[in-house]
Amino acid sequence: MKKRARIIYNPTSGREAIRRDLVDILNVYELAGYETSAFATTPEENSAQDEARRAALDGFELIVAAGGDGTINEVVNGIADLDERPVMAVIPAGTTNDYARALHIPRDNPLEAAKVILQKKAARMDIGQANDKYFMNIAAGGSLSELTYSVPSKLKSMYGYLAYVVKGAEMLPQIRPMNLRIEYDDGVYDGPSSLFFLALTNSVGGFEQIVPDAKLDDGKFTLLVLKTSKLNELMAIMTEALKGKHMDDPNILYVKSNEVKIIPEGDNKNPIMINLDGEYGGDAPVDFVNHHAHIAMVANVDDMTDNQFTLPSVDL
Repeated sequence: MKKRARIIYNPTSGREAIRRDLVDILNVYELAGYETSAFATTPEENSAQDEARRAALDGFELIVAAGGDGTINEVVNGIADLDERPVMAVIPAGTTNDYARALHIPRDNPLEAAKVILQKKAARMDIGQANDKYFMNIAAGGSLSELTYSVPSKLKSMYGYLAYVVKGAEMLPQIRPMNLRIEYDDGVYDGPSSLFFLALTNSVGGFEQIVPDAKLDDGKFTLLVLKTSKLNELMAIMTEALKGKHMDDPNILYVKSNEVKIIPEGDNKNPIMINLDGEYGGDAPVDFVNHHAHIAMVANVDDMTDNQFTLPSVDL
């Protein structure tokens, strides 16, 4: 019996580029051996998530998430808790497209992104869980992480990642520390923090040097905690981070861990919001768990370096 693929696409992402190329994209997956159909997401809450779960339970072997990182996150949440999970593919059409960057998938041409399936290879990707939600790339909390919510959609559409950079620079003087207890595999950090994040790939907010040693399938988060909120120290750390030389800074905690607990302490005036793949994911306290090699993702494996993996790729 021929394998089946379901393309779940956001019709408004990327200035409707996916919609324009949809017939050609369908043909690519047919050429790869999949009987392929498409589903356009709607404004209803969890539209992509619900369709991904339905398709997975119906036995589709491949689910394609076409849109921004938010669409990909929804599809991941639709299948991550299932015992049998289909292979996933990604066609990026968002602002930063961090996950596509990590998978070495073309980010400016949906049709070329679809053609990665013709290599018939997938990478076993770790997936994170934050309480009862899942994420595939990054979880974060703190003042800097809140800029994702602060950039207007129109500005993101017009200027892409530059909009985040401008907004981040604007917010630096407003950053205030949080009081946190952070428990991880090999220790505990108790103290102030202006930002923490857990990364699953090396692509964080458009930069690849913030987590230069990330592995995609080792069952470990990279936990980074920014301990300071002083403007001069933040600027120095950012300069170091652009060169991948921030890991040993005394104002940085940089460790690998399979599980992480974030517990607010003391007088935090506002709730500590958790950002999951660029979207609001609830408030702390939160328990994070890394699900090792949990979902096979179609990737440009031949263009990736061996030190990004601990496991062999999957032949499709």
